[in-house]
Amino acid sequence: AALQLAVSAASNMIGQVPASRWDGESLSSTVGVDVARRTCYGAFVDAPQLFDHVNFSVSLAEAEATDPQQRLVLEHGYAALHSAGADRSALLGSGTGVAVGIYSTEFAHVLGQSSLGESVYAATGSTLSIACGRVSFVLGIQGPCASFETACSASLVASHSAVRALQHHECDMHLVVGVNLMLLQANSLAMAIAGMTSSTGRSYTFDRRADGYARGEGASTFAMASNGGELGLQGSAVRQDGRSTSLTAPNGQAQQGLLRAALGDATVAADQLSIGEGHGTGTALGDPIEAGSLAAAVLSARGVEGVLAFSSAKANLGHGESTAGSTGLLKL
Repeated sequence: AALQLAVSAASNMIGQVPASRWDGESLSSTVGVDVARRTCYGAFVDAPQLFDHVNFSVSLAEAEATDPQQRLVLEHGYAALHSAGADRSALLGSGTGVAVGIYSTEFAHVLGQSSLGESVYAATGSTLSIACGRVSFVLGIQGPCASFETACSASLVASHSAVRALQHHECDMHLVVGVNLMLLQANSLAMAIAGMTSSTGRSYTFDRRADGYARGEGASTFAMASNGGELGLQGSAVRQDGRSTSLTAPNGQAQQGLLRAALGDATVAADQLSIGEGHGTGTALGDPIEAGSLAAAVLSARGVEGVLAFSSAKANLGHGESTAGSTGLLKL
């Protein structure tokens, strides 16, 4: 509901970094004003440290040594399963699957800098495999369980895995979660130095003002069930850029191949599409390549009158990185 409201009302959820995270301006004297400014903005989750540990039978000592990302996965993952009609008694012992798109383990550094690093729970507090495993453990579910770290595509790769598990009858229900929190300044600084993030603090998606993206946090979750063979996602495909102009630059030909593969998997013709949700980071390099790929793979099938509504939630919510893909799916 919050996502729907933010997008439909054209809300800007991006603001200055909370003082509880870091002070971006303090870097000006060491890295320069422009780089420092690029670390000063983002879309942040309010009070991510809060967690209803009692509800999940997690001790306070373990909760304190657990990455807030894991807490969000557990809370919002269960909420998605519950909204799909599954309660704890039905989930216990079931073959329900869990797939989590997750990017960073900054909490490991947080643990190392505090007394919590000496906790017996520190070993599992910031491990990517535990991010998904904790859901399976707490709810007692025994289906496919994996965390995916493929950068910005992580939660989409997770959803692809869930679709395939359902199609191959590995389970009857599958949870998908994308999660991202920015606890430390270091990653934002590295991206600022590389020129990836915006000095204006906005993701100007498919806009001539595009100068990079604003980073974003979040947890986006949904549960899929086979329902007699029908899935909410009709088709899915995973590809890689291969060789492009640089390690982080997109490859338009590869993107076209990906789009055609997904359409083929769904047995849907390009001219049947009515709306598209783009990656749309708001970079002068990536956005034109993405738009060109869509035009070549989809609009070319529609003739001269071809029109397709196309946007990206990043313009409202910033770039959620490992949660960006699942956010886009929920928006659609």
